[in-house]
Amino acid sequence: MKKALCSVAISAVMATTAAAIAQEAGGRLNLVIQPEPPGLMLGLLQNGPTQMVAGDIYESLLRYDTDLNPQPSLAHAWEMSEDGLTYTFHLHEGVKWHDGEDFTAHDVVFSVDVFLRETHPRLRASLVHVVEALDDHTVVFTLVQPFGPFLGIFETGTMPMIPRHIYEGTEFANHPMNATPIGTGPFKFNEWRQGSFIHLVRNEDYYLDGKPYLDEVFYHVIPDAASRAVAYETGVVDVLHGGSVEYFDIDRIMALPDTCITDAGWEYFGPHSWLWLNNHEGPMADVNARKAVMHALDREFARDALWAGRGELATGPISSSTRFYDPDTPSIDYDPDLAREYLAKSSYDGETLRLLPLPYGETWQRWAEAARQNLQEVGFNVDLVATDVAGWNQRVSDWEFDLAFTFLYQYGDPALGVSRTYVESNIAKGSPWNNVAGYRNPEVDELWMAAAISPSADERQALYSEIQARIVEDVPVAWLIELGFPTIYRCTVNDLVTTAIGINDGLRDAWLAP
Repeated sequence: MKKALCSVAISAVMATTAAAIAQEAGGRLNLVIQPEPPGLMLGLLQNGPTQMVAGDIYESLLRYDTDLNPQPSLAHAWEMSEDGLTYTFHLHEGVKWHDGEDFTAHDVVFSVDVFLRETHPRLRASLVHVVEALDDHTVVFTLVQPFGPFLGIFETGTMPMIPRHIYEGTEFANHPMNATPIGTGPFKFNEWRQGSFIHLVRNEDYYLDGKPYLDEVFYHVIPDAASRAVAYETGVVDVLHGGSVEYFDIDRIMALPDTCITDAGWEYFGPHSWLWLNNHEGPMADVNARKAVMHALDREFARDALWAGRGELATGPISSSTRFYDPDTPSIDYDPDLAREYLAKSSYDGETLRLLPLPYGETWQRWAEAARQNLQEVGFNVDLVATDVAGWNQRVSDWEFDLAFTFLYQYGDPALGVSRTYVESNIAKGSPWNNVAGYRNPEVDELWMAAAISPSADERQALYSEIQARIVEDVPVAWLIELGFPTIYRCTVNDLVTTAIGINDGLRDAWLAP
């Protein structure tokens, strides 16, 4: 029997406002990119620098507005069945790959069911379904059970469309075309001079009339934050993406003429910072010691003095920009006296704790020094263990730390980017992005599973509210700040940030005022 369908989206409508009429075509946009991406084949690499560049080469079926509502991309409309098991996507016609071949529903099936199943570990857990092409422009996903965040997995970095005619039947990781990526996006890859720049050019055959407006885009590889700030000040670059300059430089840069700033464009990622606490062994295996750490940290000072007042204090595992955040979750406030009480009740006997700063610049180093001082003031002995990025990855992956700074993305829904940090099944050496802390709570694991498969938003909210309260009581990590990553840009650059992932897919809409 045919399932009843309820519409959840309609086709995009071309804007006809005076503002749209004023949009100018042409021009070159210069941005910084750091660190230099290891590659641009988005189906193989999901790190931030790769997505920032490749997000305008590749596309997925959907985009997301800053309220995390799905918006058309390669799919112009979609429906889901009333039982939450069947999703039907209707694709734009006339879409072409950058080499001129037609993009069809068969590319979607190959991308999702073949390529990404093999190459994308974060997406793989969400692909419990059958996907088929009804015709060249209609794709149906049939789930084996409801999955509440399903419509949230179609962001470009999570589910990029891969050209079947190039990759089918090949060894994906070693394909020679990985060096010259082919997508359907608004910009085409043109040139990459290692250590210098990446150059993209306008896709003249893009399926949205009139877009993109820009003729070309240069991503400049500039190795240190001070030099990136100078590049903006001297006019070499027009855009400084979030985190590309030290926060103590932001006010000075903002005082420059024709300079604008926005905190928007991070809603999908929800960058959430914390201290990994080693629950596996040592002092942090004691919940009272973990509570002592949490109460000892002056997070307001860190936000205001080190992060230029940008960001919000984290109240638990779920960011306030992520679905099902519960503002009533009891928070753990800065209270040195209470920290000393918990420390006295713990098994801590004065051993020296190994604290790893995050090796991402001077702001993170200063934060580690401030945290060490906070912890020493309540009775902990702490040494900072300096590392480079590779060393940090190795130590965290092998659990060779007591406390370690980190931040992770949440991807709009707890089932996509939060639960991975806390479920016992995700404890494994070798990755700095899973349940590194070693938190174990079988009852909470059951709540995570129930919340992910519930088709009811109200039921999911109740379950996630309980999860947040339970995890905050256990304090498996020391939550710090929901990071604010402001994008600084020339005020002549318009519509730079139009989605929940900002400039990672925003250059389709960007234009330069004369």
